[in-house]
Amino acid sequence: MLNKFSHDDNDYIIERFLCILEDSESDHVNGWYDVEVIIAQIGERLTDNEDSIGIDVIPIAALFAGDFLCLDFREAQEPSVVIWFHEESDEFEPVTKTVAKNIHNFFELLTQ
Repeated sequence: MLNKFSHDDNDYIIERFLCILEDSESDHVNGWYDVEVIIAQIGERLTDNEDSIGIDVIPIAALFAGDFLCLDFREAQEPSVVIWFHEESDEFEPVTKTVAKNIHNFFELLTQ
């Protein structure tokens, strides 16, 4: 299973990629890892624009220790891949670090 990557001399472990379910409440195993469920929990910490409808940083995977791997749409139409840091982020102040220019480049970073 390819679930590790390194960036800036740090190693990261992907606990699991998030899913999209029609009814997250009925799936007691995967429901906690539904993208909409995660966004509902941390939504205001995923955007830096109070006037925006929706979010600009979309979580796609849970990382070890509560951080998330996300697609960041703030800078370009093709999103970059970033780590969103839960302990440093606050409402309308997401703290992220870019790890790849796009999802294709990110997949090349994955190792066992």
